[in-house]
Amino acid sequence: MAVLIALLGIGGWAFGGSNGLAIMLVVGLAINVGSYWFSDRIALLAHRARPVSPDEAPELYAIIGRLTQRAGMPMPSVHIIPSGSPNAFATGRGPRHAAVAVTEGLLGLMDRRQLAGVLAHELSHVRNRDVLIATIASGIAGVISTIGYALQWGLMFGGLGDRGNDDRRGSPLAAIAWVIVAPIVAMLLQLAISRAREYGADLSGARLTGDPDGLADALERLEASSERRPYEYAGPATAHLFIVNPLRGRAMLSWLSTHPPIEERVARLRAMRGTVAAPAV
Repeated sequence: MAVLIALLGIGGWAFGGSNGLAIMLVVGLAINVGSYWFSDRIALLAHRARPVSPDEAPELYAIIGRLTQRAGMPMPSVHIIPSGSPNAFATGRGPRHAAVAVTEGLLGLMDRRQLAGVLAHELSHVRNRDVLIATIASGIAGVISTIGYALQWGLMFGGLGDRGNDDRRGSPLAAIAWVIVAPIVAMLLQLAISRAREYGADLSGARLTGDPDGLADALERLEASSERRPYEYAGPATAHLFIVNPLRGRAMLSWLSTHPPIEERVARLRAMRGTVAAPAV
């Protein structure tokens, strides 16, 4: 996160000296504030998630209620996405302002044990504040990439001009280097943050249920089923939120994906057998 903010600041300095640095830092702060307050509502609206009551989804509420009680968390709002593709995500800036959304396909595919594993994974994201971290990282990386691509046209048409030695003006060479390098570095950092938090949520979720095999089984079923039934509302801006990548196809290299390989996640969970407490649900 610090490197992403630094990239944004360096870009401002390279193009506008001290004035540009100040502008970019203000932009970074605005992104953080916007992500903090509005990311949950935007994500739920983007995926057409509707809130449901305990009467509409009693089993879903029962599992989430037991898991949150064990984790010492408040009950999040519960939403269902009208999609036959099995998947789930959590959003919100923290445990007191959280939402969990599952697709209709997930509810039809998972048994109770597997569903508990998926929900524990998502609640772990909330408890660890992964949703906020990933959303801010994605927002900053997106701004860096957008600015970098836009400024390429300025460089092509001589937009930097003769900057001289004034500290308030930018450095043409530094600006060119930033345009080339910064968007790539920002993307790789954002993806690395997302993958690391997925591993962390798997670990925390398995500890929360006391049943790592339940989550491992769920991940295997999710991978097979999501390939057969792609998610229709998938988009790169929110792909990192889901328990499995909703975008079609797989990245050629694991470090170009928002999610670690399912095989590696399952192997880590299987290795936890006998190291956690008895199942809670």
